[in-house]
Amino acid sequence: MCGIIGYVGHESAVPILLSGLRRLEYRGYDSAGIAMQHAGNLEIRRSEGKLANLEAILQKGPVEGHTGIGHTRWATHGRPSEQNAHPHRSGDVVLVHNGIIENFLTLRHRLESEGYRFESETDTEVIAHLLSSFVKRGSRLDEAVRQVAHELHGSYAIAVMSLTEPSRIVVSRSGCPLVIGLNGTGAFLASDVTPLLEHTRDVVFLEDGEVGILQESEIKVFDPDGQPKTFQIEKITWDAEAAEKGGYPDFMMKEIHEQPRVIIDTLSGRFDYESGEADLPDLAMTKDELLGARRFWIVACGTSWHAGLVGKYLFEEIVRRPIQVDIGSEFRYREPMIQPNDLFIAISQSGETADTLAAAREAKRRGARVLAIVNGVGSTLAREADGVIYTRCGPEISVASTKAFTGQVIALYLLVLHVGRVHEVLSPEEGRWWLDHFLMLPGQVEHILKQESTIEAIAKQYAQKRNFLYLGRGVNYPIALEGALKLKEISYIHAEGYAAGEMKHGPIALIDSEMPVVVLSPKDRLYEKSVSNLMEVRARNAPVIAFVTEGDHALDQVADHVFAIPDVHPLLTPILFTVGLQILAYHIAVQRGLDVDRPRNLAKSVTVE
Repeated sequence: MCGIIGYVGHESAVPILLSGLRRLEYRGYDSAGIAMQHAGNLEIRRSEGKLANLEAILQKGPVEGHTGIGHTRWATHGRPSEQNAHPHRSGDVVLVHNGIIENFLTLRHRLESEGYRFESETDTEVIAHLLSSFVKRGSRLDEAVRQVAHELHGSYAIAVMSLTEPSRIVVSRSGCPLVIGLNGTGAFLASDVTPLLEHTRDVVFLEDGEVGILQESEIKVFDPDGQPKTFQIEKITWDAEAAEKGGYPDFMMKEIHEQPRVIIDTLSGRFDYESGEADLPDLAMTKDELLGARRFWIVACGTSWHAGLVGKYLFEEIVRRPIQVDIGSEFRYREPMIQPNDLFIAISQSGETADTLAAAREAKRRGARVLAIVNGVGSTLAREADGVIYTRCGPEISVASTKAFTGQVIALYLLVLHVGRVHEVLSPEEGRWWLDHFLMLPGQVEHILKQESTIEAIAKQYAQKRNFLYLGRGVNYPIALEGALKLKEISYIHAEGYAAGEMKHGPIALIDSEMPVVVLSPKDRLYEKSVSNLMEVRARNAPVIAFVTEGDHALDQVADHVFAIPDVHPLLTPILFTVGLQILAYHIAVQRGLDVDRPRNLAKSVTVE
């Protein structure tokens, strides 16, 4: 949702805060602001819109100081405006907040009755007034934060300063991520590790309910009861340059082109070729525990859910084990029939997605073993799960997920291979065959990337259309969903993904010459049925963009455009089709003059319900 940053130390804080906010802007760009402590005063600068607007304000009215906090907002309570921008101040207290306070109306009414005046529409302002009330009564700032925590319902990560305690920042979290870093010049805080990489690789991931105190030369962490806590410093190995554009026009295209490396990195060191086995030590499950798993579940949201749907086809076709796939936000509100010894697989790029986390916690409460497939190192999901498969994608900055999806599917391939060998439904020879073909994928993705200009030419013809339909069958039905989602996210074109066989049950009524239809038609056992679906579309004069297997020329005279992917096993086509669809969505959005990295109304990580 929102991004927060903070620094206390010997250096000028403003450049550090602005640099950090640039790396966090993918979390929200409805408004931005900073607050500085300097010479016994609090100076606040805020602006509506993207960070560039705040930078322009700071050029006209610069501020100084070595202690400060910053925020970039994705609007929830209250429209995007300077009035609703963070930081929020009450008395001597100023704070930034990521999350949602569910009982803010009750708290607001109470505070208004006590004489507090509200200047914004946000839920965050109640936290500022509550903190100020406790500080006025003589509480230390860290004590006030703990006291306020007892009154808040919902999720939060906060960073707070007070004139009563100069050169100090107090932080806390519940349900939203918060990372602390320390180097020789000072202490840092951020919503994720990305802004910290240029300053330090030594970080502390704050746990729910904990309170941290940041000072120039040290950090302290306390448990929810206020008792000092020994914290673990983790070293981040990501290359700081991985968060930069690296010569690409935007992060999304950079991340699309990083997918061959993601495949290599996610596979690296995770298989024994001789035995045809995937080696997943962090799975933390013995052979007997895997054999004893009664049922398999996958839960995720958005793009990660589409990866999970691919996983369902893989498990059921290769391992011959049924698997239930649920959307995180729906799973929470039914009575799932999870039992002890079930294997529950939670998939999340960030590891902080609120609905996925809640589902994983419910599964754990019911006795299931929770496995996380996650990119965010040290994320809440990774820490709370019984086992983890990191996708090793590095930071994904663009809001629309690309390389993370590929990493998730590769992780599922490895998991399926591992389970298949444990259950002895795959022989060592079959395991080696799959490994051989996994290792060919990076080169096959590179082949598609080299044909970007072909897809770009298609995109130019259809960039101004208002509706798209994506059709797929079997394991590529989830890819039709993902292709449509990418187009919606970054181009604002209405697009729907459908199982091709379902087209006659409604969507065909919408098809006409103004609706391009993207058909995924690999040379698999459903090929003839897919071609029949394509012909039904063609008969209604819709433009057809067909994604096919190399060597298949049967559709050259039927479809308006044909793009061929390398000839691979049908269960490997999702990776290759997805890359092509990412490029198509990207170039349509570029043709429409849109900001592909920061699509409107979206945030990278949905950390609130």
